[in-house]
Amino acid sequence: MARLQRATPAGIPVHLLQRGNNSQACFNNSGDFSAFLWWLREYSEKFEVEIHAWALMENHYHLLCTPQTDAGLSRMIQAIGRQYVRYFNSQNQRTGTLWEGRFRSCLVQPEQYLLDVYRYIEMNPIRTALVSQPADYSWSSFQINAFGKPSALCKPHAEYLKLGETKAERAEKYQAKCENDLNDKMLDEIRNSTNKGLAIGDESFKIEVEKMTGRRLRALKSGRPFGWRKHK
Repeated sequence: MARLQRATPAGIPVHLLQRGNNSQACFNNSGDFSAFLWWLREYSEKFEVEIHAWALMENHYHLLCTPQTDAGLSRMIQAIGRQYVRYFNSQNQRTGTLWEGRFRSCLVQPEQYLLDVYRYIEMNPIRTALVSQPADYSWSSFQINAFGKPSALCKPHAEYLKLGETKAERAEKYQAKCENDLNDKMLDEIRNSTNKGLAIGDESFKIEVEKMTGRRLRALKSGRPFGWRKHK
């Protein structure tokens, strides 16, 4: 099956996943994590991409972001990729590719779904048993969104800002949301949509972004089309 074209229009939040090639480690130590976040800040500003949440894992990373231009997200990821791969190869006396091809992504409807994707990303270290509490993991945005830790990188989305009038109130309400992980249905929807390059949201949102991009962003229905026998 042909792979769907990338669709990251300006103003629409995107969940992005990129893995190390053959599941190899792409972060070996705190210096690697720090270097990646440094360049993420630099290039997100340069290419006008607002970063809302992240989780850097040993062999992959997640981002939730909103590009302000149609080409901004792809340009940001390309720039980070070139810079970080040079750094990583130099640090580890290696050559060749680091990432598993193109990044995977899905568009996210802000209403009802965006904060679930925040939680999906920041609870990743819990689901993979790296830590027992999300605040104990240093390489995600959880401490920023749930405890108000200062960050020059993290830009809260409008839906997050609706949680409260003050920074402390928003952090407290978001922290309460994260006391329980997402249900299995939502976890599967986020994973499948990201891996297949689809959209997360209600039907009207999916139709809207399909018209906007001219690309299919809904899963095809399984089985043969109705009435297919009549045309044999």
